[in-house]
Amino acid sequence: MSPTIALKRARFAALHAEPGCFIIPNPWDVGSAKALSTLGFKALASTSAGMAFAAGRSDNGVSRAYALKHIAELAGATDLPLNADFEAGFASDPEGVHESARLVIGAGVAGFSIEDTTGDPKAPFYTLNEAVARLRAARAAIDESGERVLLTARSECVWVPGGGGLDEALRRLAAYAEAGADVLFAPGVRTRDEIAAVVKVAGRLPVNVVVGAPGLTRAELEDLGVKRISTGGALARAAWGGFLRAARDIAEHGRFEAFAGIPSAKEIEAAFGGS
Repeated sequence: MSPTIALKRARFAALHAEPGCFIIPNPWDVGSAKALSTLGFKALASTSAGMAFAAGRSDNGVSRAYALKHIAELAGATDLPLNADFEAGFASDPEGVHESARLVIGAGVAGFSIEDTTGDPKAPFYTLNEAVARLRAARAAIDESGERVLLTARSECVWVPGGGGLDEALRRLAAYAEAGADVLFAPGVRTRDEIAAVVKVAGRLPVNVVVGAPGLTRAELEDLGVKRISTGGALARAAWGGFLRAARDIAEHGRFEAFAGIPSAKEIEAAFGGS
């Protein structure tokens, strides 16, 4: 029997309270979610980039309705809890974020993240007061639901140009912790010193680090105090990399060598765990 949504949420919360560090890989469709669920991971996370690529769009280029449908499909695809990459909440004002949070909770997630970027190149970040108000609105939606859903607060100040870098990210994360975040996340931190600074600001709150390129290992990140490691759009990009290399070789040279060593249809179907 499949676990209930409540049980998935309880398991996800427990993972953040247990000792050690866990990896939460990011599938981009139901097939990749099912395959990842057979490999021993204890939770999954959606990826806004992978979702958008599958739709033939750029990251942050899909509607709220599209994202909610996708997230609900992933949440129901496996027995593992799902954390949603919910971008900036698909709303600019706190009231809109509150409504979006209510809807994503209804999609069956065990957690979701809210970013502090606006999507406007001329003013890419919400002010700190605006970002805190938006985060508090998401917190209120969770509290009103009565569900054990974890809220991840993301500061994009390292990741997005013009954000003020690590110092501003740390200032914002401290404010987000006070506003009710359960997990803190600053995409783009890579060095030991940067990661250690985020962990220090987080205090008792768990920290998520995204790894999308070779670098520190799970054991090394755990030693730094990281609780959760995600892969963002990297697994989707890895899949796209194989596809593009093969397709370009066919189109440009009429060769099919890239098909050597690829898994058979039966091997792929077996990766879904027999479902």
